[in-house]
Amino acid sequence: MDAQAIDRLVIEAQSLGRKTLPEPDAKEILRLSGVPVPRSFVAKDLSGAVEIARKIGYPLVLKVVSPDIPHKSDVGGVALGIRNAKELEEKWAEMVLNVADESATSMIEGFLVEEMAPKGAEVIIGAVRDEQFGPLIMFGTGGVAVELMKDVSFRLGPLSKKEAIGMMTEVKGFALLTGYRGETFKDIEAVAEIILMVSHIMEEVGALKELEINPLLVYERGVMAVDARAVLK
Repeated sequence: MDAQAIDRLVIEAQSLGRKTLPEPDAKEILRLSGVPVPRSFVAKDLSGAVEIARKIGYPLVLKVVSPDIPHKSDVGGVALGIRNAKELEEKWAEMVLNVADESATSMIEGFLVEEMAPKGAEVIIGAVRDEQFGPLIMFGTGGVAVELMKDVSFRLGPLSKKEAIGMMTEVKGFALLTGYRGETFKDIEAVAEIILMVSHIMEEVGALKELEINPLLVYERGVMAVDARAVLK
């Protein structure tokens, strides 16, 4: 964990008066802590996006970058599976129109051009800081399902590995990681390590009020945090 780099990122955000960090900054905290994230860069214009795409290759994901838009897909601010430069140009134009209404009230900082992660089982890992009791860690079924199913469990941090695995087994969605209906068994150990890392981040970075990974994609070997949110105190 590169605590000094994280501190610099947080101090810079505070100097700008930010509470909610944009997705690239939230992911940078994760990356600096050893959590796998997709390669990505922020583009200010289409030519910049095309150049980034040349560097990281297709398929790609395109997302609007704004600390004021927590649910990007709700405003048409996410495009998945972009296969070539022509599709990138088309999706860029669509997204600019989609977020035009939002730009009047939201700070649009650019567009995130990101490598497309392979599909995996989706889980959510998050934490919120209680001023009296400290960090409360959450695990659950990820993606949009978490809002519908509320299939989550909680523990007060700091956590042991046994506690991390225990909270995983409490949710119904745990079956998706353990061969449900012929699915392959997923890397439960890697998920437990990310739960522990989120707990550790909250212990070490006192300025963080909330941290969320949703979804964390889980594979037979390894994981990937494809979306993240961070809020400062």
